[in-house]
Amino acid sequence: MTNSTASGKESLADISVIMPAYQAVETIERALRSVNTQTLKPREIIVVDDGSTDGTFELAQSFQANVIGTDLKIIKQENAGAGAARNNAVTHAKGKYLAFLDADDEWLPTKIEESYKHLLNSENLLVAHNMWTVQGDMEVLLDSASLFKAVSSSPYIDLYRRGFIATSTVVARRQAVVDAGAFDETLPVGQDFDLWLKLLNSPDVKFEIFDQPLARYHISSNSITSQTEARLSSTLRIALRHAPSLRQHSSFPLASLWFRILAVHWEAMTAYWKNRNFGGWLGTVLRLPINSIILTIKYFGA
Repeated sequence: MTNSTASGKESLADISVIMPAYQAVETIERALRSVNTQTLKPREIIVVDDGSTDGTFELAQSFQANVIGTDLKIIKQENAGAGAARNNAVTHAKGKYLAFLDADDEWLPTKIEESYKHLLNSENLLVAHNMWTVQGDMEVLLDSASLFKAVSSSPYIDLYRRGFIATSTVVARRQAVVDAGAFDETLPVGQDFDLWLKLLNSPDVKFEIFDQPLARYHISSNSITSQTEARLSSTLRIALRHAPSLRQHSSFPLASLWFRILAVHWEAMTAYWKNRNFGGWLGTVLRLPINSIILTIKYFGA
């Protein structure tokens, strides 16, 4: 199950933790500490500072003294986005598996141990789990496992429609990520969802979402999901890109494309309404039928 360290004092999971960080000086220590306190520690942690100017890189360096057994690698790059930062880390990773943790999130202590159980001696290419979403004093369970278990036909179809895999819950086989081309750096947001769809598009691929909440996703004004317009544009690109793969899983793939188009517009409308951006809300409402027609036409041309 595990690999012995050089000192022989403890065992490590053959996992490389991939942590992109941008302007994360207020949160990265919490994220690193949550890895350092795992009941089963990873082989290595790779932090890629994506051109931060707030001291993120220096704070990550100062954490080196706290890490025993696990290797902590800290890389600095020019600002190029989360996808590029993750790809940079992947190229340096030595573990058989990759675990993804954003610098503003955190893991519960048994995350690696429980994820490893669902990977070893299984055909799973990827595993993930439930998590808590935290905003201020409010903590809400994101029950991805129920969505995974409730699928009517193909888990890939439901993943495409609902996007129920959260990045900071994923552990995946490194070679599969590399073979899939890793993260698309041209996407401003949604690179993670795009990668999960690339990894899991074959009907023969196995993956699992188990029902333990082993991560906390902290929502803030700087969270990537707060970038409503960029998220809408990117998710529509992803929806069209992967629509042809639906033909392997469904006799009526167009229904899933329409479902996804509606879902991402609804998400944007909800975000605009919550922020009292009524102009953005109305613009999204008006674009829904137009985008539906355009993407349908492009689908038949794909």
